Parts: sequence; structure tokens; C-alpha cells
Amino acid sequence: MRRAWAAVVVLSLAAFAFVTTELLPIGLLTLMADDLGRSRSQVGQLVSWYAVVVVVCSVPLTRITRRIPRRTLLGVTLAVFAGANLVAALAPTFGVLAGARLLIGLAQALFWSIAAAAVNDPFPPASRGRVVAVFSVGAALAPVLGVPAGTWLGQQAGWRSAFAVVAVIGLAIAVAVIALVPSYPPESGGAARGSAPDRAAFQRLVAATALAVCGYLTFTTYVTPFLLDVTGVPSTALAPLLFVSGSVGVIGTVLVGRQLDRRPVVARLAPAAVVAVALLALYPLGTVTVAAVALIAAAGGGYSAYAPAAQHRMLQVAPGSTDMASAWLGTAFNVGIAGGSLLGGAVLPGAGARPLALIGGVLVVGALSVLIVDANPWRASRRVRHRPPHPRDQATRPPTSRS
Repeated sequence: MRRAWAAVVVLSLAAFAFVTTELLPIGLLTLMADDLGRSRSQVGQLVSWYAVVVVVCSVPLTRITRRIPRRTLLGVTLAVFAGANLVAALAPTFGVLAGARLLIGLAQALFWSIAAAAVNDPFPPASRGRVVAVFSVGAALAPVLGVPAGTWLGQQAGWRSAFAVVAVIGLAIAVAVIALVPSYPPESGGAARGSAPDRAAFQRLVAATALAVCGYLTFTTYVTPFLLDVTGVPSTALAPLLFVSGSVGVIGTVLVGRQLDRRPVVARLAPAAVVAVALLALYPLGTVTVAAVALIAAAGGGYSAYAPAAQHRMLQVAPGSTDMASAWLGTAFNVGIAGGSLLGGAVLPGAGARPLALIGGVLVVGALSVLIVDANPWRASRRVRHRPPHPRDQATRPPTSRS
């Protein structure tokens, strides 16, 4: 079991590396633009197109590679990730850099599709909440530690050095994955199939996820103009405030992980509810500095906590292969990311940043409604399938639950 937990930690570090690399151009935007002779908007598109690659390629890549043992597939994926980052670090032109980013996006699309099942295969369903939470911490830490560290390194030694370091880290993780992840056909893994397959429930999860992520990203993509123009904080305070929000996100991931195995329905609904309330409250309270900071941090914590909750639910209700289900869920996340940034970008020039909180909050309320609908039929069907126990049996009869 120690080896299994070590594999979870290594794959969490891989998630940290992938998310850090995805977001690095944001922190290194001006340095990369000046060095490559491109506009800042062109360099910014490296992040947008990265998300598009993940959306388009997650499901097809997972389908094509579905028979390859996960250890081999993860090792090759991380090796491609490392090699592509090295190419990015050495890229002589913007076109070569864009091509390297395309390869990294393909690697990330496949990684997120297979990693959830790979980390959970050795563990029984009753403990998967803890496993998912530990795995998710890596992704939550990337915006807090990985991107700032990469930005600092790029400022000190050039933007290429940041990609070179990530390449070395990726290679080390690939070696660790080969050493720790057992090799077996994907269909033989303990988490290869959902523990309670339900196609309708999975479809509701995908829809709710796309809505929730779109709502949050509608606001948070433009949180900087909101803080500057609506809240009125000085530009020097932006970095510390965003660090606080990211740190609360890590805390939210840890807290929800403690509840996933014991109170899975609450663990799914609470993060979405926190994000919805925080965004809606930001519309009238965004001008009050203390309230705005607290609400933005709460929204970040809820959003980060939702990711492991959604992944945990996917492992339950996946109607077929959990790899394919994870690919669809990852697609929903990236559709929400792209949709939110586009929606916010369309509203911002004409209406300003303040309405973005209201629009985002309404979208997350829609997602929460879908999640509530998903929870209620579960309770109803359980009452139909199982007659209420006699009072004298309630103390001894083990509870039955599908969520």
C-alpha cells in the first residue's frame, strides 16, 4: 500500500507540472513577447489554443490508447511532456514554440483522461475520496506555487529557463511513474469501471461541470480588472490577494477530501453552493475591500474543491470505462474554461467587470440546480428499492449508499 500511495503522490506532482506549464505563458507573457517579437495577445493565445487542444483531443486520444497498459501510457505521456517542454525552451521561433505547446496539450489531454483511474486502481471504493483529494492537491498548488516560481525564474534567468526546469521535472516524474505504477491492462484495474454506473447521472455531472466552470471563469478570468476598477485596490496588492485566493483553493481541496467518502452528496453540493453565493454577493459587495477579498477567496476555495468532488462522482457513475468518462469530464472542464473566458471577454468592454460576478453566479446556480436534481432521484430510488428497516434493526443494519 505504501507503493500505491507513493504513486498517488507522484501523479499529483505530474498534475502540478501540467497545470504549471499550461499557465506559465501568463506569468511570462511580456518576456516571451519581447524575445520572440510577437504581440502580447499572440503569446496569450498559447494558453487559449492549449485549452482547445485538450477539448478536441481528450476523447479521441483516450479511445485510441484504451488498450495500452496505464504504466506504459503514463510514462510515454510524461516523456512527451518533458521533451516538448525542452523544445519550447530551445524554440528559435514562435511557430516552433506553438508546435511544442500543441504537443504538451496533447499530453495533458491524455494524462487527465487516464490519471484518475490509475491513482484509484489499487484502492477500494470506500477510500477513493481521500485518494482523489491527495491527487487533486497538485493541480490546486500549481497556480499558488508553480506559476509564481516559474515567473520568478523566468524574470531572473530568461523565460526559457522556466520551461527547461519543467522539462527536467517531467522526466524525473516519468521515471518515477515507471517505477511505481503497476503494469496491467486498463480493463483489469480496480477503478476501470464505475462502482454504480448510471448514464443519466453522468450526463448531469458533465452538464453541471461545464456550467459551474463557465460561471466561475466568466468572473475569475477578469478578476484583476474587477479588483482594480470595482474594488479599487492598488495594483501592488494584486499578487498577494491572488495568492490568498489560491491558498484557500488548496484548503478547500483538502477539506472536501475529508468528506467525499463519508458525505459524498454534501461534498458535491457544498463547493458549488459556496461559489454561487460568493459570486452573487460580489455584485453588491464588490466595492467593499474586505468583503470582496473574502468572497473572491471563498469562490476560489469552492472551485478548487469542486474538481475532486466531480472526479469522485465520475468514478461512481461512469457508464462505461472510467478513462472515457474522465476524458468527457475533462472536456467539460475545458469547455467551461474557454466559454467563461469568451463570455467574460464579450461583456467586459461594454459593461465593465462588475456584472461578470452576477452572470457567473447565475451560471453556477444553474449548475447547482442540476446537481440537486441529480441528488434527489438518488434518494427517491433508494427509498423504492429498499423498504424502511424496522426500528429495532436500524442500529445493526449497515447503510446502503450509491453516492
